[in-house]
Amino acid sequence: MHPAYFALAMATGIVAITCHLLGLGDLAIGLSCINLVAYPSLWVLFIARAVMFRETVIADWKDHGRAPGYFTIVAATGVLGTQVMLLHDWAMAAKILWWACVMLWAVCTYTIFALLTVSDKKPTLEDGINGGWLVAVVATQSVCVLGCALDGRVLADREIGLFVLTSFWLGGGMLYLWIIGLIFYRYMFFRFSPHDLMPPYWINMGAVAISTLAGALLTAATESSTLLKPLHSFILGLTLMYWATATWWIPMLLVLGIWRHCIRGVRLAYDPLYWSLVFPVAMYSACTFRLAEVLNTPFLMWIARIFIVTAVSVWLLTFLGLARQLLYAALLWLRQTQVPHLEQPVGQRVVGIAKTGGII
Repeated sequence: MHPAYFALAMATGIVAITCHLLGLGDLAIGLSCINLVAYPSLWVLFIARAVMFRETVIADWKDHGRAPGYFTIVAATGVLGTQVMLLHDWAMAAKILWWACVMLWAVCTYTIFALLTVSDKKPTLEDGINGGWLVAVVATQSVCVLGCALDGRVLADREIGLFVLTSFWLGGGMLYLWIIGLIFYRYMFFRFSPHDLMPPYWINMGAVAISTLAGALLTAATESSTLLKPLHSFILGLTLMYWATATWWIPMLLVLGIWRHCIRGVRLAYDPLYWSLVFPVAMYSACTFRLAEVLNTPFLMWIARIFIVTAVSVWLLTFLGLARQLLYAALLWLRQTQVPHLEQPVGQRVVGIAKTGGII
């Protein structure tokens, strides 16, 4: 199980939220129910993996390629909290999830970056950096988005709560600038093969999309906040810059995707990392919707509607890919259990089948 598998809950949650914003209520509720099952199920699998493969899990935390995947746990928690607040009005559950999100963010941020900093064995920039590193930005901004969904009432004093949320938003923006500079440098000045263009590179866009969403929500909060009111123009200006950056990335990533699959012939096959492609597409729709509200620009709404159709389609294709892998693993299990001469222990058989099916 890849550390980034919580991207499944991130993607499903944001698609549900965006469907809700755009008036697709029944679809939003259906996706929300799926996510309410998926999120705790992923925790069960995560804990089971930590118990059964302790050394592998510890090694993941020190791996430049896999460690950033743990930030999907933080982001998925934040997205789930926003989902239950907007779709179900479960304020208490959302507030509990916000505190869980903050604690998970602190653990992941300072554990991962500290371990990678003091590591004796470090890869080159060419091998060590990829779009998955930007999930750290998504995780940071998810704290702000969930807090804004709670109207900033995450602490006893709303003004202090909004100050904390604004700090998370600004910190996430600075983190994006640090990381995207390295990624763009890797794009331009190192050999770039089709297999280097993994689905997490779409987080190049998704990280600034969620920054746009958080900024739009903070901009709306400035009207009723004495603390944020003087910062209205500053927050709105940065928010528009984030949206423009996200928009710039979309054609670039599409062109690179065509190059990878159509020109260089890389086959499309299910990979758990494809959930990190679904999330940015849906997040771009959500952030554009909120930005259109803040700017009072209805012409942006059609962009949000186009992208939610795309997001639902990509989510469905990815979900079908997951279902196919699970079905394959189940059939393989049935086949092996019906062969009497197999003496392999059940535990080892389960692990082997899970690996074959792409689950572990």
